[in-house]
Amino acid sequence: MKSKRKVKPRRSLAGCGKPIFFMKHFFAPCNKTGFLPLVLPLWGRLQRGQAGCGRSFFRSLLGFAWRFCYMRCFFFNSSREATAYVSSMMQRRIGRSVVALTIATITGVMVCGGLGCESSTPSRAAVETPGPLPRMVRQAGGGEVLQLSAGQIPGMTISEVRQVSLPGMLEANGQIAFDDRRVSTIVSRVTGRIEQTRVSQWDYVRRGEVIVQLYSPDLMTAEAEYLQAQTTAKLSSSPQMGGQMLASAMLSAARRKLELLGMSDSDIATVTFPSPSIWIRAPIGGIVIDNKAVRGAQVNPGDVLYSLGTLSDVWITADIYEDDLARVHEGQRLEAVTTAYPDEVFSGFVSRISPNIDPATHTLQVRCQVDNRSLKLKPQMLARVRIETKPGDALVIPQEALVFDTNHYFAFVEITAGSFERRAVSIASWKEEGFVRILAGLRPGERVVVAESLQVNALWHQANGENS
Repeated sequence: MKSKRKVKPRRSLAGCGKPIFFMKHFFAPCNKTGFLPLVLPLWGRLQRGQAGCGRSFFRSLLGFAWRFCYMRCFFFNSSREATAYVSSMMQRRIGRSVVALTIATITGVMVCGGLGCESSTPSRAAVETPGPLPRMVRQAGGGEVLQLSAGQIPGMTISEVRQVSLPGMLEANGQIAFDDRRVSTIVSRVTGRIEQTRVSQWDYVRRGEVIVQLYSPDLMTAEAEYLQAQTTAKLSSSPQMGGQMLASAMLSAARRKLELLGMSDSDIATVTFPSPSIWIRAPIGGIVIDNKAVRGAQVNPGDVLYSLGTLSDVWITADIYEDDLARVHEGQRLEAVTTAYPDEVFSGFVSRISPNIDPATHTLQVRCQVDNRSLKLKPQMLARVRIETKPGDALVIPQEALVFDTNHYFAFVEITAGSFERRAVSIASWKEEGFVRILAGLRPGERVVVAESLQVNALWHQANGENS
């Protein structure tokens, strides 16, 4: 009786389990060409922990892919046969081979992560060591300064506050406006309506020219009273009649009433009978700035009908900084230029200096009176004013030294070596590009941080326990 032959169980990789079952069935189409025998040794190395994470694993994977391609093409007799095989594989099974390689890669990474592989290169965080933290130091006077160690901020540079000489010509920007002493408005003094108008907006009128006619019963009543007072005065002047002084007083009151209603002396002299209509004349010669008189419109006492202005002399209201106030006084000669007429210079003088200073910009206004006989300067035009002044001094620093924080400009002033004070400054524009003028906050000769000023500001917030 033949003894049954013991079947030796197939040796399986330790811990393979379901992944090997999945890989065997997935790579079955490629098993005929030797794909699976190449995958299983790699899987065993992963299970035994011999394939490391990162570079070691991917080197093993690339070596496996190279051996696989080499063995697939080893058994062909000629290059033509290998080429035909590769072409057929590209048409039929190249997709499944690529997917197989992708799955093998992902599975290896998962196993490597499950085995707790560690990288052989230390992390950047482990190599870098943080530098000393910035700190605030209280001074004897009560202020606080930022203490930094040497070389804590690479690239930081320090510059000195420069004091430069100002030229003998102070320049400022301004806006042209009417001289308000040469502007007049025409208002209605009676209740009535507008019957006729003879001028419109932007027309030029002469002084005494009739421009609008009003109809008013009140005016007719006043004229009738004036004519009656005239008759009474004539009768009272005869020797037979008494009360000459009373009649004269009534005539003067009636005439004064007509004057208050807007009639001129020439108009009163021509009154021979009561009329409800009156012509209003221009009080000055100039241009009609505003026209609100419409024919047939109802008017009441105090309603503005016209606004007239004269442009023979205009004002230029310029803004200067408070540091330049000592250099400007009334009566100084000046020159003005405009973008409309860049080659023409208009002469004038400083007539008034405003007593108020704008607290937001630390500027004040200067009123300049300019001759405009050519009528080229128009209201609301912009002008550049050059005032002849005595030379002065100004403080300037590089623009890079400024830090804008919480609606203010700050600069970091070096108190001692490695100690910096954060100081608020007031600035103004400067003619040299890359520099700003300091109006307040710094003194000549002080040293300020220029390059990396933003980094110093961030360290200042960090030392105060704030977020920059």
